[in-house]
Amino acid sequence: MLTAPLAGPLFDQWRASPDDTDVAVAYNPATGEPLAVHRNASPEEVAAAVEKATAAFRTWGRTTPAERAELLLTIANRLEAAGEDFARAESANVGKPLALAREEIAYDADVLRFMAGAARISHAAAAGEYLNGSTSMTRRDPLGVVGLITPWNYPLMEAMWKLAPALAAGNTVVLKPSELTPLSTILFAQLAQEVLPDGVLNLVLGDGTTGAALVEHPAVRLVSLTGDVSTGKKVAAAASATLKRVHLELGGKAPALVFADAPLETAAAELAATAFLNAGQDCTAPCRVIVEDAAHDSFVDAYLKAVADLRCGDPEDESSHFGPVISRRQLERVEGFVERARSAGASVLTGGHRVDRPGWFHEATVIADVQQDDEIVQREVFGPVVTIQRGGSDDEILTMANGVDYGLAASVWTNDVARGLRFTRDLAFGTVWLNQHMVLANEMPFGGFGQSGYGKELSAHAIDEYSQVKHVMLRAAG
Repeated sequence: MLTAPLAGPLFDQWRASPDDTDVAVAYNPATGEPLAVHRNASPEEVAAAVEKATAAFRTWGRTTPAERAELLLTIANRLEAAGEDFARAESANVGKPLALAREEIAYDADVLRFMAGAARISHAAAAGEYLNGSTSMTRRDPLGVVGLITPWNYPLMEAMWKLAPALAAGNTVVLKPSELTPLSTILFAQLAQEVLPDGVLNLVLGDGTTGAALVEHPAVRLVSLTGDVSTGKKVAAAASATLKRVHLELGGKAPALVFADAPLETAAAELAATAFLNAGQDCTAPCRVIVEDAAHDSFVDAYLKAVADLRCGDPEDESSHFGPVISRRQLERVEGFVERARSAGASVLTGGHRVDRPGWFHEATVIADVQQDDEIVQREVFGPVVTIQRGGSDDEILTMANGVDYGLAASVWTNDVARGLRFTRDLAFGTVWLNQHMVLANEMPFGGFGQSGYGKELSAHAIDEYSQVKHVMLRAAG
């Protein structure tokens, strides 16, 4: 899949030597074979990266939005030009189909372009005399050094969601990708460092110990994490010691509510396709389908037919809809959820097993006859597993949908406009789709409620998330 080993100064800097003992291995999940071995950054190296970012901020923080935008646009153009290299690195390291990885790179370039434009727009109140004799105005200033910690399921896309608004707002950055999937991030950091002034973007590799050193550093003004709930709680607790700001995009258990008046075959096809995209390793995947009684049997038949058409296979094969899960550990986690659901009385309608081939593949799995308080309903599996529940009244379906700790995303499938609007109001999720699922626009904010975290990514609001607002008030002499 990778036509040649990835090379460059950052690959050389972080490549492990035989003498290194604190290392992480990046695997190809489609084969189970190692792609690269990187050493983990020590706390001293994290501190050095923060110090370098602090020094760079003295100049970068005073650049104009137009200057920052021009550099972000240059990076976007270079990313797009090198898109095939990035797509192959992402596909090899994450196990997602190459075609999907190519689409993501094009999208990542658009994130950079959008934030370049958003950097030049202010939503501040107009300057004016809000008290007699004094003129007030507001400033939107950068925070300083921000620490960004990204996950393994969408390594480059999640990096763009954080990095683009952070840089656009005038901050300098220390970026730590997941130790499982650093390849596309290293490649991007090399590209971006050729464009940005020295010290504006700094990369550290490592596991949770490296991340903790970044979170705890007193000079880091904000930490943005995408990860699981337990990690998010640790980050929030550690950040409280220095009262730094925290953004958390954590887990999800997205419900898809299907009513009898919806186009059932269309709903079934779209929900199946999105549920198993990236092997279900997506916090917004519609992994809980709740179907109105009157439509249940018809929908299940259509859904199982749609799932049967999905192919789990080699990421390089254009006919593969999804590939492996990220690691042997994740595969065992998925298997554990399925087996415990079986033991609790659930019915596995299709799938339910790992695929007998090299790598870490698991069948598309659909589970029925589950109870609302079952583990398989309440906890995030993060794999190719979907539950289907039967619901009665609108109130019962709403209660079931909201009856989890997560609040990231949901969808409603109905042709009843009044019902659709009522559910978009009452569903306690940061994003609610109507008659579609997993559709994002860079112009709109993204973020969750409850155990799914807090803070918004995407949209012009993201620039404000990485900024601080200062009130300036002056009185004219005399």
